[in-house]
Amino acid sequence: MNKFMGRPDLKPTHPNDTKSGLNNIVMTTAHYGNQEMIMEKDVPIKMRDGITLYVNVFRPDKPGKFPAVMSMDPYNKDGLPPYDIFRQVWPTLGSIVTSLYTPFESPDPGFWVPNDYVMVKIAARGSSNSEGELYPWTKQETQDYHDVIEWAGVQEWCDGNVGLNGVSYLAMTQWQVAATNPPHLKAIIPWEGTSDLYREWYFHGGIPETVFTSSFEDLLKGRWPNNKVEGMVEAQKEHPLLDEYWEERQVNLSDINVPMLVCASWSTHGLHSRGTFEGFKQASSKDKWLLVHGRKEWETYYLRESLELQKEFFDYFLKGIENDWMDTPRVRYEVREKFYKGHISSANEWPIASTQYTELHLNGEATSLQQNPVQKEIKLTYNAEPGQTENNDLKFTFTTDENIELTGIMKLKLWVSAGDTDDMDIFVGIKKYDKRGNEVYLPDFNHIEDGQVSNGWLRVSHRELDTERSTSYQPVLKHKRLLKLTKGEIVPVEIEILPSSILLNSGESLVLIIKGSEIINAENSVGGSRGYGHTATVNKGTHSIYTGGKYDSFLLVPVIPKQI
Repeated sequence: MNKFMGRPDLKPTHPNDTKSGLNNIVMTTAHYGNQEMIMEKDVPIKMRDGITLYVNVFRPDKPGKFPAVMSMDPYNKDGLPPYDIFRQVWPTLGSIVTSLYTPFESPDPGFWVPNDYVMVKIAARGSSNSEGELYPWTKQETQDYHDVIEWAGVQEWCDGNVGLNGVSYLAMTQWQVAATNPPHLKAIIPWEGTSDLYREWYFHGGIPETVFTSSFEDLLKGRWPNNKVEGMVEAQKEHPLLDEYWEERQVNLSDINVPMLVCASWSTHGLHSRGTFEGFKQASSKDKWLLVHGRKEWETYYLRESLELQKEFFDYFLKGIENDWMDTPRVRYEVREKFYKGHISSANEWPIASTQYTELHLNGEATSLQQNPVQKEIKLTYNAEPGQTENNDLKFTFTTDENIELTGIMKLKLWVSAGDTDDMDIFVGIKKYDKRGNEVYLPDFNHIEDGQVSNGWLRVSHRELDTERSTSYQPVLKHKRLLKLTKGEIVPVEIEILPSSILLNSGESLVLIIKGSEIINAENSVGGSRGYGHTATVNKGTHSIYTGGKYDSFLLVPVIPKQI
């Protein structure tokens, strides 16, 4: 009988009916019907400091040694799905179909075990029934992950090859542990994961992110009320600059040498987008591939198409199956046209080598973006305090007379001053409008459906550039000291606008928005809640932007030449 035909004659085992120890279960899978397999629940593993972590192991119900697919997080190794429970928070998640044994953001054992892989689910220190205290993304957590990889590699059911897979937190822990190069680790699939906690999550351009940060901590403390969970919200207040607290959680991405299939998204700005691209770009791995989509996070991860891609990658690097994986384009990305409409393009590297970075100069008089430098100096002022409804932003429009693909990082150079205070928080948005003047909405952070093309942020006192890491198209800030403004001082700033890809057809427009508060209020968005937010801004009174003449304010856009 074909192993993938399933066994409708067998009664499925519900996760609640499993016990600690060895379980012979029947799992109703999303793709292969009822499947018999072995589940070892609450397997203890002693760490080098004596603390015991617990893991669940799912493996084929037959003799043999198999590669292990592994993930680690602090959510709950024993459950959480079906994902329908999350629709109370995010009602527009999309279509997500998994087995009941699939923990949050984790690989589905109902897919991997029938394909002759062992799946190992690790409860991070201080979560589920693992001992210890929960301190996310620390060297201790990374060391634990390293130890479990090496434990799995020598088990009687493992052939010595271990691969890592998973979304978000489960990708972030992959960056950390892969940089330690465990001997049994042979390949990783980090699927949308922050790699620079300070710049990409807790501070956006130096502005503290307060909404998602708070809800994440509430989630962990609410789930494990009897455990010690680090208070990172308080730490964020105590460590506003990039000091040793954040450096302890940084990873040297260039230490990663293992083969990697990286999935990034244009749709998780404010959390994962930047870090996933940086992970791919900075890793030293000779064998690395990048897949980029502009759709919803979990829906895309669990699509059958995505699963088959993950399997093909692991089959090659964990099983040694010659399946022409090496012919896969190194970079494949979706060029978005509108909501869930786009096409796949390919490249050999990221950023794309053929990119023509083009300056669109801010014309203050016409409130437009133009390719020629602007001669006339103009000062534009807007009300910067949150809650303002009159004159609360500035908009500059570029309308194209040809089809243009913009793919990559944008940069905004501005000359600015604050009217009533010594600092200012700047929020930047990039939007697309069709030829009839209607905004083109796109999927965005936390599954909202009325998102924009891209985002950027800057607290002006954080404007000092890291000249060693910055490039002509990507400013990287030091975040090591505050450069406050003096009264009437006009300063130049460079703002990183996060990676994106958009197709502008002839007659369509790109619109730059500059504001003193959120451009998209996720709480009021379609399907939105628990989005990112910045409730601790420094803004008072008005901000001024200067354009033209000696004030060379411009938007740098990444134009991809047409293929002949």
